[in-house]
Amino acid sequence: MQTIWHNLKEGLISLSNGLGFAWWVEIVTQSPSCTYYFGPFISSVDANLASKGYVEDLETEGAQGIIVNVKRCKPYVLTIAEDLGERIDRKVKPAFSGQM
Repeated sequence: MQTIWHNLKEGLISLSNGLGFAWWVEIVTQSPSCTYYFGPFISSVDANLASKGYVEDLETEGAQGIIVNVKRCKPYVLTIAEDLGERIDRKVKPAFSGQM
């Protein structure tokens, strides 16, 4: 039953992301000067809950000036490193892939 729910949720996330209705966590850091996108999520509640872990990871890595926005969007580039002038294309995959 859990596998069915997992597959249904991933399908809904994929559909909502394809239509531009999925929720994403956008994290902007001042140092290093980067913008990160994490998601997609089916709801803003799920995105907000997950954002805490992303912030903790970035703080552990030494990031400073962290601003978190949860919003509906459809990012095509998931990491933008302003300091380096580069866009790093991490593969877009549902937030729940690989989780049981």
